[in-house]
Amino acid sequence: MKDRYYSQPVEEILQQLEVSSDRGLSEEEVQKRLARYGANQLQSKKQKTLLIMFLEQFKSIMVVILLIAAIISGVIGIMEGEGLVEAFVILAILVVNAVIGTVQEKKAQSSLDALNKMSSPHSKVLRDGQVTEITSTDIVPGDIVVLDTGDVIPADLRLIEAVNMKVQESALTGESVPVEKSREVLEAKDLPLGDRDNMAFSTSTVTYGRGKGVVVGTGMETEVGKIAHMLQNTQDTETPMSKRLGQLGKVLGYVALGICAFIFIIGVLHGNHWLEMLMMAVSLAVAAIPEGLQIVSTIVLAIGVQRLVKLNAIVRTLPSVETLGSVTVICSDKTGTLTQNKMTVVEGWTGGNRIDFRNPPLPSELDSDEQMLLQSSLLCTDAHLKKLSGGDHETVGDPTETAIVDAALGLKMDKNELDNRFPRVEEVPFDSERKRMSVINRMEEGQFRVNLKGGLDEVLAVSTHILIHGRVRSITEEDRETIKKENQRMAQSALRVLAVAYKDMDALPEEVSTETIERELIFVGLLGMIDPARPEVVEAVKKCRTAGIRPVMITGDHKVTAVAIADEIGIYNEGDKAVTGTDLEEMDDGTLYHDVGAYSVYARVAPEHKVRIVKAWQSHSDIVAMTGDGVNDAPALKQADIGVSMGVVGTEVAKDASDVILTDDNFATIVSAVEEGRRIYDNILKAIQFLLSANVGEVLLIFIASIANIGNPLTPILILWINLVTDSLPALALSMDPADKDVMTRKPRDPKQGFFTKGMVWRIGYQGGTIGLISLAAYMIGFKDGGQLLGQTMAFAVLGFSQLLHVRNLHSNRRSSFRTGIFSNKSLLGAILLSALLLFAVLVIPGVMDIFGVTAMDAAHWLYVGLLSLVPIAVVELVKLMRINHSKDEY
Repeated sequence: MKDRYYSQPVEEILQQLEVSSDRGLSEEEVQKRLARYGANQLQSKKQKTLLIMFLEQFKSIMVVILLIAAIISGVIGIMEGEGLVEAFVILAILVVNAVIGTVQEKKAQSSLDALNKMSSPHSKVLRDGQVTEITSTDIVPGDIVVLDTGDVIPADLRLIEAVNMKVQESALTGESVPVEKSREVLEAKDLPLGDRDNMAFSTSTVTYGRGKGVVVGTGMETEVGKIAHMLQNTQDTETPMSKRLGQLGKVLGYVALGICAFIFIIGVLHGNHWLEMLMMAVSLAVAAIPEGLQIVSTIVLAIGVQRLVKLNAIVRTLPSVETLGSVTVICSDKTGTLTQNKMTVVEGWTGGNRIDFRNPPLPSELDSDEQMLLQSSLLCTDAHLKKLSGGDHETVGDPTETAIVDAALGLKMDKNELDNRFPRVEEVPFDSERKRMSVINRMEEGQFRVNLKGGLDEVLAVSTHILIHGRVRSITEEDRETIKKENQRMAQSALRVLAVAYKDMDALPEEVSTETIERELIFVGLLGMIDPARPEVVEAVKKCRTAGIRPVMITGDHKVTAVAIADEIGIYNEGDKAVTGTDLEEMDDGTLYHDVGAYSVYARVAPEHKVRIVKAWQSHSDIVAMTGDGVNDAPALKQADIGVSMGVVGTEVAKDASDVILTDDNFATIVSAVEEGRRIYDNILKAIQFLLSANVGEVLLIFIASIANIGNPLTPILILWINLVTDSLPALALSMDPADKDVMTRKPRDPKQGFFTKGMVWRIGYQGGTIGLISLAAYMIGFKDGGQLLGQTMAFAVLGFSQLLHVRNLHSNRRSSFRTGIFSNKSLLGAILLSALLLFAVLVIPGVMDIFGVTAMDAAHWLYVGLLSLVPIAVVELVKLMRINHSKDEY
C-alpha cells in the first residue's frame, strides 16, 4: 500500500480503492478485503516460553562449571560411600539462581497488546449506502469512516470531508495542540506526520468538528502499526551490569579450569590418589567461582527497586537500576515530560498593558480593558467547566480554549456563570480558512454583543476600532504596528497568540454570517499561551549537568517552540544547535554520528528519527536514557539503554516499552533515580570486592596446600557454606550502605570501564591474599596439633570469621572503617551477627558438626582463631593510612 496519500486527490484514491464515497463498500467486498488484508489489529511476535527462559539461565560459564563440579562430587560421593549431600547442595544453589533469573528476565513484553487496546472498539462506517456501527477490527482498506467529536480514529484515513475538524495527535506526533484538518491535496514531498493535515491516523482523537475519510491503512499498515513493527525489530540492549557480569563469569571460569587441571596433575605427580586430587580440584572449582555473586547482585538490585518505588520510580527490569547510575545522555520528549501537556495562558496584552498570568494580579486590580479581554475571549469558547465532588472542577474542550477558561477562573471569572449571565444566541464556528470564531451573546441590558477570537491578521482585518483605557476610538496604522510588534514578541517566545475583539449591536441581523457580524469590530487585545515547562524541571536539568549528564530534547513539536522551552529550562545553551526531522532525513548516519553532540534540540521528528538519534549517541559509547509518554516514543524507549516513561499521562504502549516508569511524571524524579542508581552500583562493587576477596583467599589456601602437598584444607561443603551463607548475607546488607556525599557531583562512570579497575584488582588481591594466608596459618596450626580434621576446622573458622570482620573495611576505599559508625548500616550489623551465629552452629552443635565434618576446638585454638581473624582489619587500616588502597581511576 502507498504511503503518500496526502499528495493525491481524493477522487484518485477512491478510484484506486474501488469505492464510492456516497455508498461505501458492499458487505461482499468487505469479506473479500478481510481475507486479503486481515483484521484491523496489530500482530505480535512469538514470545519465549518460561521453560526456555529457565533453561537459558544455565548457559553461563560459571553455571556450567558448577554443574560439572556437582556431577563429579556426586560420583565421588557414591564411590566413597559418602552419599550425594554435596552434589545436591550445589544443584540446589543452581536451581535457586535459575528461578530468580527467570523471574527477573520475564519482561512484560506487552507493548503490542497495549497498542491493540488503544484501538476504538466500535466505529461508524458507510456500507451499502447506510451508516452502520461496527467493531473496529472489521474495518478494511476502502471503508468510508464517519467521524464526530470525541471519536477515536480506528485506522489511517485520507480525509474526504473535514468541517471545522481538529484531531489530537500528541501521542503519535508529539504536538500538544490539536491539528486542524482539511481535505486539500498537499503538494510537498516527505511531509512529517504532524504536517499531513489531510490525514487522520489510527488511535488519534477528534476533539472538534466532524469529518469523513477513506481507510488507506489498517492493522500493521497504519503508522501505529509501523511503530509496532519497530518494537518487534528493535533489539533489547544488554545493560552494562549484564555485560560485566558475563565477562567476569568467563574470566573466573577459565581461571578455575586452568588451576583445577594444574592442581590435579601436580597432586597425581606427588603420588596422591587420583580420586583425592579430583576432590581437591572440585573444592578449588567451588572456591574459585563466587556462585552467590549472581544471586547477591540480583537481590541487591531488587532491594534498590523497592527503594526507587518510594522515590516514585517503578523499575520493570532489575539491571536497569544499575544502568540509571551510568547514564550519560537523557533524550527527553518535550510534551508531557518536560512540559505539563496542558496549554496555559501566560501573557495578555491590551492597549499597552501587559498581564503576566504566571503571577496574575488580583481580580480587583484588573482594569476595564483587561476585564473585557477575558470576558470576550471566555464567551467565545466552546470549552466549559465540569464541577466535581468536593468543590473541585475540570475543564472540558479544546486545549486552547480550556487554557482560557482556566486563566479566567484564576481571576474569579467562572465560564459557566458567565454563560448563564450572557447566553449565546448565535455563532459562526471557527474554520481553517478565515481562522476566526465569533459568537453573539445577549447582554443584561438586552442588547447583543459579538465576541470574536482568532489569528491576529484575521482579527485585525475586521477591526476598525480599538479599546484603550476604557475608551473606544478608531484604530490607526500606528496602533496596528504596535499590536503586530507585540504579537511578534510573543511569537518569538514560542507563544501561541490569539487576538480578541467585540462589538455591540442593538438587534440581530436577519442572517447571521461572517459578512453580517464579522465587520467593524473593536480590537481588545492579545492572549499568549504555551504548554509550559514543569516548574521542577529547571532544577532537575541543572542537577543533570552537575552530574555530568547531557540532557537532549526530542519532540514532534515545532522548532521555535521547542527551542524556547529548551532555553527556558537550561537544555539549550549558547552555542548549541537545533535540528528538524526534515534536516535529519537529508542527513546520513555518518554526519549524524559526527554532529550528534552539537544538537540539544530535535524538532518535528518521527519515531524512526528518535531511534536514529539514540543509536548515534550509543555509537559514541554513551549510555542513553530516553524519556517519553506517547506512542511515538516506544521504539526509542526500547532502543535506549534505559527507557523511562511517564506513569500518569503516559500511554500503555510507552509504559510497556520502558524499563522505568515515573509514577509522578516528574522529570526531577529521574535525577533521584540516577542518584539511587549510582549508590546501588557503588554498593554492588563493594559486594563484588567482598565476595571475590573471600574467594581469592579460599583459592590461595587450597592452591598453596596442593603445591606443598599438605592435604586438602577445605572440603567443598565447607566452602559452599562460607560462600552462600556466611558471605552472602553481609554482601546483601552492603546494599543498604548510604550514598557517598559526592555521588551527584562526579561524572558518570566510563561505560567502557569494567568492574576491575586497578584499585579494585589491587584490593581484591592483597585483601584476599591476607585472608588466604591467615587461613593457611590456622590450617597448619591445627594440622600440627591435631591432624587434618582439626586443621580443616580451624581453617574454616578463621576463613569465616575473618571475612565477617573484613566486611567493615568496605564502607569506603579511603576512610578508616572506625570513622563509619557501627549503626550507620543496621542491616549489615544484623547480617554479621546472624552469619556469626551460623558459623558457631557448625562449629559447636554436635549433630551439625558431624554433617559438615568438623571437630571441637579447645580454648587455645579458639584464641588462635580470634587473633588471626582480626588481622585483615589491621592490614587494611594500614594500607588506607598509607593512601594506597585506591587508584587514580577511581572516585
